[in-house]
Amino acid sequence: MKILVVDDDREIVELLSIYLRNEKFEIVKAYDGKQALEKIQAYPDIDMVILDIMMPKKTGLEALRE
Repeated sequence: MKILVVDDDREIVELLSIYLRNEKFEIVKAYDGKQALEKIQAYPDIDMVILDIMMPKKTGLEALRE
């Protein structure tokens, strides 16, 4: 299972990635809503997204709507 982790706080992304990798998940990282949309286009096989709401460029809610 491939999971996209999106948060503007890089430490949170890294911490979640460590825990999820330990559970054998494949991780894709993004640090704002705009980059999240780019990653979704680049990796059409993403199964789940963990998405922060308050981020620069595009909020999580804006990215979710798109």
